[in-house]
Amino acid sequence: MPLRSFAIMERIILVLGGGGVKGVAHAGAWKAILESGYEVAEVVGTSIGALIGASIAGGTSVARLEEQARALVKTDIVDVNRWAVLPNGIRQQAVFRGRALRAYIERVLPVKEWEELAIPLGVNAVDLESGDAVWFGAGGRTDVPLADAVYASAALPVFYPPARLNGMHLVDGGIMDALPITRAADRRATRIIAVHASAGKKKDAGDTVEKGMVAIHHRVVDIMAWARRSVVQDAWFGPPITWVHPDVEDYSTFDFDAVDYFLEEGYRATRSALEELDRELERDPSEPDPVAPA
Repeated sequence: MPLRSFAIMERIILVLGGGGVKGVAHAGAWKAILESGYEVAEVVGTSIGALIGASIAGGTSVARLEEQARALVKTDIVDVNRWAVLPNGIRQQAVFRGRALRAYIERVLPVKEWEELAIPLGVNAVDLESGDAVWFGAGGRTDVPLADAVYASAALPVFYPPARLNGMHLVDGGIMDALPITRAADRRATRIIAVHASAGKKKDAGDTVEKGMVAIHHRVVDIMAWARRSVVQDAWFGPPITWVHPDVEDYSTFDFDAVDYFLEEGYRATRSALEELDRELERDPSEPDPVAPA
């Protein structure tokens, strides 16, 4: 089917998963999507995918996304909670304070309110009391500021303190659903582009253990995310999915020195996946697309 007919008929939802700093690959993915001419009707994000998804939905340009990614340094999002390493530090909420990440989110988001977003956006978090997923934005709650919802979606337990919103204690949405394709299906997607930069089933255990308890904890989270993703994928009866998995598995969650690679690999992997989609749809890549985003 030519893209012109496809783009008019289809409702494409972009799903962006977690992965820590590796998630800046999502910015490279967005660049490839814009170049492809496929029009995204809605964005669903979790954790780092919530932050980059909010930036995309708010209208941040690719150039600006890349600039922000390359400028990112550890102190932008890591503020060590020194109380956590003292006697009785085990009772602290997290090894990092939340204020650096909160401030960074507020600084980079192009808008403050949900209604200012150019593309509908949904982000998830998990309620520590009920164990339920809480959705903010499109199809969910909009009674909290956008930046607060993004922080809640990225508040990975042990790393960051839970978000306190409207009497709830909320943590990283990826704990329950690190690549929320089912949400995209619930939001009436007829095709999903799913980008995940988290680790796969296997990773060097020696390297993980050498980096300490925080790395071990995150590796366990990655394993759980992979297991859930595999179960959902194997039983999938929803709309067709274009899977994008940048080759970033050998990198760590806070590998700030590899940002250029993450951007390039996100772009490469997404372009490759969309070229395959072109072939599937028998699209002529030289055909102009009047509905492509500006």
